[in-house]
Amino acid sequence: MSNTPLEMIKAGLRALVRSQVALSGAFDGLLPKKFVLDGYLDFQGGFAPRFLAPGMLIYDVGGGKNPFINPQRKRELGLRVIGLDIDPLELAAAPQGSYDVTICEDIARYRGVGDGDVVVCAALLEHVRDTEAALAALHSILKPGGIALLFVPSRHAVYARLNLLIPHKLKQKILYAVFPETWRCQGFRAYYNRCTPYDLGVIARTLGFQAVDFKPYFFSSYFSFFFPFYALWRIWMLIFYCFSRDQAAETFSIALKKT
Repeated sequence: MSNTPLEMIKAGLRALVRSQVALSGAFDGLLPKKFVLDGYLDFQGGFAPRFLAPGMLIYDVGGGKNPFINPQRKRELGLRVIGLDIDPLELAAAPQGSYDVTICEDIARYRGVGDGDVVVCAALLEHVRDTEAALAALHSILKPGGIALLFVPSRHAVYARLNLLIPHKLKQKILYAVFPETWRCQGFRAYYNRCTPYDLGVIARTLGFQAVDFKPYFFSSYFSFFFPFYALWRIWMLIFYCFSRDQAAETFSIALKKT
């Protein structure tokens, strides 16, 4: 049976997107390595795991159905993992064995008991209206000397600025149409309140955190589906970096120690 006109249009659009993504990837091949490092993948595979040790009590804040530590790694290290998320359905959808305990709470209103060795909070703070309250909650969860591991999309990023301007439902439709694989983990309402390296550092110091590691990233794939805009954005990124250095980061990882 022949394809319908609508199916042919969809197939053509998918092919066009693939070609644009390929061009964007080729353009990135011309840039220094630090400008093509995927921040989230680095946080998952390099930055955060260095702070994990056998037998720790870990709080996964905002992980929901996509926990930071998979059940196999959890067993290997003998970790106890508590999942904290505002949505009970997200927690319930996590792979079996991911969490030993689940807590359904708004992190901006939660207060812990100071028993955590590590708190992992990845790509959550941009979705919180009161970032200072959320960081205070992370501080309350940790025991003295405990570590908060944060991965944060920056308010300075071009996609963040657009995210704040475009109506939420329209953003979701565009995102899921171009990148259908993101429906499980992206598309939530974002505020980016004080989500910059400088502002987050100020809040952390005020609360009694000490930064023990920091890594900025200068890459995201949001615009790769349209190469002309992608190329302009990448050139802007290089110019922004020349003047602002780490403040030009699209995303960043930071490790904060409770003093």
